[in-house]
Amino acid sequence: MSDDTNLPSNGLSYKQAGVDIDAGNALVEAIKPAVKSTRRPGADGEIGGFGGLFDLKAAGFTDPVLVAANDGVGTKLRIAIEADIHDTVGIDLVAMCVNDLVVQGAEPLFFLDYFATGALDVTQGTAIVKGIAEGCRQAGCALIGGETAEMPGMYHGGDYDLAGFAVGAAERGTLLPRPDIGAGDKLVAIASSGIHSNGYSLVRKIVEMSGLAWSDPAPFAPETSLGAALLVPTKIYVKPLLDSIRSGLNVKALAHITGGGFQENIPRVLPQTLAARVDLDAVSTPKVFGWLARQGGIAEREMLRTFNCGVGMLVAVGAGDAQALVARLESHGETASVIGELVERSGDAVEFTGALSL
Repeated sequence: MSDDTNLPSNGLSYKQAGVDIDAGNALVEAIKPAVKSTRRPGADGEIGGFGGLFDLKAAGFTDPVLVAANDGVGTKLRIAIEADIHDTVGIDLVAMCVNDLVVQGAEPLFFLDYFATGALDVTQGTAIVKGIAEGCRQAGCALIGGETAEMPGMYHGGDYDLAGFAVGAAERGTLLPRPDIGAGDKLVAIASSGIHSNGYSLVRKIVEMSGLAWSDPAPFAPETSLGAALLVPTKIYVKPLLDSIRSGLNVKALAHITGGGFQENIPRVLPQTLAARVDLDAVSTPKVFGWLARQGGIAEREMLRTFNCGVGMLVAVGAGDAQALVARLESHGETASVIGELVERSGDAVEFTGALSL
């Protein structure tokens, strides 16, 4: 038996050091309904164990190849923290991961999150995880686990950071891009919901130059606050794209337009022999990008290599199926249009004609 008689009566507790175990337990209980709402075939477990389980056979796969992706939300979180709006960044977290899975033809299966903060606020944490659960529902994947790390001294004030990890699967032989991608294939753009989750260091610099507060009306959307307008979450394209691929349409490749814009992301899915010819006149550019370009004096090419400029996802599709693909995407509520084609490469991997309407 231990002898505690010589221990100091005023000894420190973990809570006095800045870590509140009870708050962590309260958060787990608060988020259980949201996590449960993401269940799908293959994932039926409860959170709280040492690891999450997923049954590929129960999910309907026979000879699957697993595809994994991880990402964060970046400095968009700074706006969420300063504007005190936390219920949408979880959607961004999921979107940035699952959109990278579906471009390879994979169905997202499950998701895990990492939430790190200096001092756990149960209300804030619950809002964040509810957003993550909403993103998982939109993507059709299960939230099977995560980690909440309370780290005083590492994060200060209300600061926090998020990271996400997603795993998907595709039947062997169905992964994208397809080997028959070639010159003459059309490029179909699917509209973004706004800035998504890239370029926010530049966005924040422009807002600082403007002198506007996050609570001020957004110049490009005066019916809402600037903070809320800039926090519109990243669109999740999983369900309409999987439906289009599985419908038999001649989808050859997908490019998620994230950091690096058109110039960096489109070449990632093209062979060295092909280039993408993009007609910028055909791109519908949301007002937020025009405001950023004018307020910051940003050149068009800098816009194109920093932001999605209105195109969240680009699809290379056989020319004969381009209009059918547009119609199918529109049936899912997406805004889609043909904005270019693939050509034999003679110079840059991405060629532009026309100009953005900024």
